[in-house]
Amino acid sequence: MSSKAQDRVIVVTGPTASGKSALALALAERRNGVVINADAMQTYDAFPILTAQPSTEERARAPHVLYGLLPLSETLSAARWRTLAAAEIERARAEGRLPILCGGSGLYLRTLMQGIAPIPDAPAELRQQANEDWQAMGADAFRARLGEKDPVIVARLKPGDRQRHVRAWEVWLATGRPLSTWQAVEAKPAPWRFASLLLAPERGWLRDRIERRFDAMLAEGVLAEARAVFDGNPDPHWPGLKAHGAPELFRHFRGELSLAEARRIAIDHTRQYAKRQMTWFRHQLAPDLVLSPEADLGLTTAEKFLDNSGV
Repeated sequence: MSSKAQDRVIVVTGPTASGKSALALALAERRNGVVINADAMQTYDAFPILTAQPSTEERARAPHVLYGLLPLSETLSAARWRTLAAAEIERARAEGRLPILCGGSGLYLRTLMQGIAPIPDAPAELRQQANEDWQAMGADAFRARLGEKDPVIVARLKPGDRQRHVRAWEVWLATGRPLSTWQAVEAKPAPWRFASLLLAPERGWLRDRIERRFDAMLAEGVLAEARAVFDGNPDPHWPGLKAHGAPELFRHFRGELSLAEARRIAIDHTRQYAKRQMTWFRHQLAPDLVLSPEADLGLTTAEKFLDNSGV
């Protein structure tokens, strides 16, 4: 990297199935880069096919980090991911490599790029206690109790959002301060310069890509992958079970859906998610470059932009 590019971090983002991984890999090969995962579901270890994690062959072409790290039961907050990603960015820079963030979890990327209030992590035993309280008390009673300590955060949360209610209560238990108070502390922005590339495909092209990708997953053995998790009788509240396609395949294993029905619903839900992602990107992200991935995944345009930026 040139001295001008020493503090530069590339961000490759966009909706699911838009070709982010392929573009990030191509850039990493051409620019001595490290691909750093910025997709919440790809951090989990049990669904490499279902979450479209890079293959062994792709990982051999360029370094990939923060993929398949966590068990499905473990919660990964945006703040924790930011800490992990920051460490990988610094490691890449120390090795003279270009950090390339790749993923569609917009909140994670915004947390890294714009900063986050310094909220302490709660000890594991308090997290477990908060989860057990939710289970024992029920959602309404738990929410009412949290509202006595932190009415501001309760007003922001949807009533059934277990993960965020539990997080707010564990912060109260650990610190004696409401989560909303912690969040009001001014965030410290990241020390790097970001060049963000947004893949914004034409809707019909993306809809077709989502369908073809799910069919490719079926051909690659995603049924056996999901069945192995299902047969382990996982807690339905585990965060990693939110991976697109997992709920529908589990319903198929329970005899509630045919495979054809599970396929159709999973594809529809993924398309809806992609639409929500694009809405978020339009309102929350100011990309440096918007790419049309229909032609060579926008690689040629991305290369020219990075060349002109001195990266």
